[in-house]
Amino acid sequence: MTAILTAIFFHWAFLSGSNNPVLKKYLSVFLSRMKKNRISILRVIFQKKISESDLNKYSNARKLVEYKLVVKKFSIDFFMISIGILSAGFGLRGFLLPNNFLDGGATGISLMIAELTGINLSLLLVLINLPFVILGYHIISRQFAIKTAFGIVCLAMAVAFIPYPEITNDKLLVAVFGGFFLGAGIGLAVRGGGVIDGTEVLAIAVSKKSGLTIGDVILIVNIIIFSMAAWLISMEIALYAMLTYLSASKTVDFLIEGIEEYTGVTIISIKADKIRQMITNKLGRGITVYKGERGFGKSGEKLYDMQIIYTIITRLEVSKLKLEIEKIDPNAFVVMSSVKDMKGGMIKKRPLK
Repeated sequence: MTAILTAIFFHWAFLSGSNNPVLKKYLSVFLSRMKKNRISILRVIFQKKISESDLNKYSNARKLVEYKLVVKKFSIDFFMISIGILSAGFGLRGFLLPNNFLDGGATGISLMIAELTGINLSLLLVLINLPFVILGYHIISRQFAIKTAFGIVCLAMAVAFIPYPEITNDKLLVAVFGGFFLGAGIGLAVRGGGVIDGTEVLAIAVSKKSGLTIGDVILIVNIIIFSMAAWLISMEIALYAMLTYLSASKTVDFLIEGIEEYTGVTIISIKADKIRQMITNKLGRGITVYKGERGFGKSGEKLYDMQIIYTIITRLEVSKLKLEIEKIDPNAFVVMSSVKDMKGGMIKKRPLK
């Protein structure tokens, strides 16, 4: 009962103190001191003695939960990287290596040097990617560097020791499916929080120092690799290497962005309530409503409060949503943007209606 009265007092004090700066100042000081002493807060709320041991038990339990989450996340990440290693190794040993094919990135450099010098590919994979691991440690994180080092070393071991079968000698199939399995390995490793090809790390570092985007840097590096391959080996190998790279890059994009493609939709309409009900009832999707203010539009400058609706749908629902909005308000302003991936909410839990 005392705790309830205390809460009511503070609520009244803040309401009345909003116009009294002196009272508001003292209340703020008092509450800030209570926040620094968690035991005092618990005593005020529960009217019982809270010992340091009780607080330590709570802290230890919270740390245990956090530790379990970290272990679970690391286990999933290393599982994804391991599957990626097996896939990339299959692409290299089952398709590319037996047919002397190349790829882009650090893997392509390793393949080209191995083809020209006869040095063991496994050794080259580690040596060429080692600077990128060190660079990733400095510009990204230690965790990323550990996962990347694990992935690269294990990929080198997989290429050296796992007896993958040779699948085909058809050059087109080798380029397409060799790139597919290699790209699947790279994409799974990225989903696991690491990389098995260090070109992405180099691209991040260069983009921070220049006006180039990450995609621009990767493109420039691969153009150099393919040009060297055409000069040192043959034009035909370089052309097939481009095809392999395209197959691998599309597979990486597919795995990183997910099977489903999401679209974020922002809707500004004077009939926001009806549109909101339509999205929740007909599409079965969640929404977020922002409080906005009308500015300048087709009818000139009109300032008044209005609701702004934001929702995320799959690409399969875009056409239906546009049709339903057109029925309710043909003059609604609708903005759509691509969403790479999402977590939580209703879109992955409720089926399409």
